[in-house]
Amino acid sequence: MLLGVNIDHIATVRNARGTTYPSPLEAALTAETHGADLITLHLREDRRHIRDADVFALKNAIKTRMNLEMAMTPEMLDNALNVAPEDVCLVPERREELTTEGGLDVLSLQEKTAYYVAKLHEAGIRVSLFVAADHAQIQAAHDVGARVIEIHTGTYADAPDRKQQQAELARIREAAAFAHSLGMTVNAGHGLTIHNVAPVARIADIVELNIGHWLVAQALFVGLPEAVRQMKEAMFRARQTAY
Repeated sequence: MLLGVNIDHIATVRNARGTTYPSPLEAALTAETHGADLITLHLREDRRHIRDADVFALKNAIKTRMNLEMAMTPEMLDNALNVAPEDVCLVPERREELTTEGGLDVLSLQEKTAYYVAKLHEAGIRVSLFVAADHAQIQAAHDVGARVIEIHTGTYADAPDRKQQQAELARIREAAAFAHSLGMTVNAGHGLTIHNVAPVARIADIVELNIGHWLVAQALFVGLPEAVRQMKEAMFRARQTAY
């Protein structure tokens, strides 16, 4: 299973004081050195963390691959076509949200989503859609031309009790199996920590996890190399009993 390290909140800390440090680029290179399989970053419309210069610097320096998260706007499409990351993940975005709150409503936005998917594919960029663990949304993602989805795991991560968490886990497992049956590549992410990652990592149809906030938070105490190592180990151990 691959680990995408999301470095957004390295930039959040930097921007809090208007300094040049900590460097998202340094964080990305450190993460790669210690086990990251790809680097994920979200260029938001309000530039609250990652900035345009970060995206270009990272694209020119990282040795793995870039997974650029973006909203479906003309500006973001132009940016993606200029940067040419290996992957783009289309996500919903509201300026007032603290973090991405749910999956993209592909069902209601099929024509628009199909346009963005086609434009990115024409440029040789692999496209993922960030969706809920919902068969209808996954089918719509497939119908608009996406061949990769990232299942939103936030509802699972935020479940108030074990019963609801297990129900959400079952939804994720079933959604991953359904997407796999359509020939899609299945990734997952949002809200995952070392304490809740194992059940998701055991789902054999999921091939990649994108994790950021926990890694940056844990890095405050043990350093980023150790935080990445801990997550990779937790994923590896869980994967040995994948179902």
